Amino acid sequence: MLSIPGAPTRFCDGISRRSALKIGGFAFGATTLTLADVYRAEAAAKAQNPSYSPTQQKAVINVFLGGGPPHQDMWDLKMDAPAEIRGEFKPIKTTVPGIEICEEFPRIAKMMDKFSIIRSIVGASGGHDGYQCTTGFRHESLAAMGGRPSIGSVLARVAGPVDPSVPPFVGLAEKTQHAPWSDAGQSGFLGTGYGAFKPSGPDMANMRLSSVNQSQLADRKKLLRGFDDLRKELDANGTLSGMDAHAERAMNVLMSSKLMDALDLAKEDPKIRDRYGDGKPYKFQYDGAPTANEQFLMARRLVEAGARCVTLSFGRWDSHGKNFDLVRDHGAKLDQALSALVWDLERLDMLNDVTVIAWGEFGRTPKINKEAGRDHWPQVSCALLAGGAVRGGQVVGSTNRLGEFAKDRPVTFGDVFATLYHSLGLNPETTAVVDPTGRPQHVTDGKVISELV
Repeated sequence: MLSIPGAPTRFCDGISRRSALKIGGFAFGATTLTLADVYRAEAAAKAQNPSYSPTQQKAVINVFLGGGPPHQDMWDLKMDAPAEIRGEFKPIKTTVPGIEICEEFPRIAKMMDKFSIIRSIVGASGGHDGYQCTTGFRHESLAAMGGRPSIGSVLARVAGPVDPSVPPFVGLAEKTQHAPWSDAGQSGFLGTGYGAFKPSGPDMANMRLSSVNQSQLADRKKLLRGFDDLRKELDANGTLSGMDAHAERAMNVLMSSKLMDALDLAKEDPKIRDRYGDGKPYKFQYDGAPTANEQFLMARRLVEAGARCVTLSFGRWDSHGKNFDLVRDHGAKLDQALSALVWDLERLDMLNDVTVIAWGEFGRTPKINKEAGRDHWPQVSCALLAGGAVRGGQVVGSTNRLGEFAKDRPVTFGDVFATLYHSLGLNPETTAVVDPTGRPQHVTDGKVISELV
């Protein structure tokens, strides 16, 4: 909730005027903070990264396929394997000679020169969550001091906002019954001030200011200035006046329409919306995320408005049963949404500045179980990338004939993040954020995937 700081004053109507100045609640990570708190944290970090231009517009859209998508039924089909491993899908040719993918992704196949595949991601912890897909590290890394920050939190700290009225880190994931599948990315040891802004649910309602309209908000700004005059007389060291500046900036965000416009898909061309689709009806959702295709369009609108990192969770890929039915449903919808996103970014001349990645926490078993499903397989997984500094039309790594393990060019989660940071204009070997002990911590322990850049 945005609260104007200062001692409460009881008026004759029995209402504390400080309470009356509380406008809107914003959830960042697991903690409710004032938006002004976030801006104070931002200001405190600026001096640590003077070389990074806050207006430099590079962004990443991180699509988490929660549950663990089956690598051998998407980007790494095994047609030479026995039937109990091979599965039901056939490969189709793409626009890049020699690269074939599952028949459920015809749109992506026609744009394969824009996409690249990693078929040999190793090092998955096996946990049913997106932690490694948002940080590049395992949970235990620096757990005693709060854990590693996600890429969105790092960007919020290192780069700050492109536009003062648009949060640099936005999480679009809908709330899921299995809560880790809707994790937008944690702020870790950086603190909740660098967590994701989540515009779903109560956050969206509060962005609309509930019963507080803009004229009332303007009146509150006048009232705030009146309080400022009194409080500055009492503030010998200037601390309160500095806090007021951050509160003023937070109020300006509330009064700006830029963020709300980005989130309002009704403002988009209907033909563009149709190209993305809506992902309905939602099937195989259970305790996971819906196949909300519209979030891909919302992600594009957010980065266009100035967000540096947008995360979303798409579908529920934990296919212990009916794996092939699930992939037919989720795969077709993902094919439509991802291809539309990349097409749209290129149409707007944004593709070279926005990196898109779609991946899950692990792969799935080579052998099909008796329920026509595939079980958990942390030994190897895959990812699909496009945009930014990533060269399209590439395949990195391979698995063995049965899809059991990386045959060549194993790639770690850290390597993927090093590549993402490189694509964002940050040097992964030198970029660091300071932990609570004052020690710099590198943002990744991986190396840039040379084949992709």
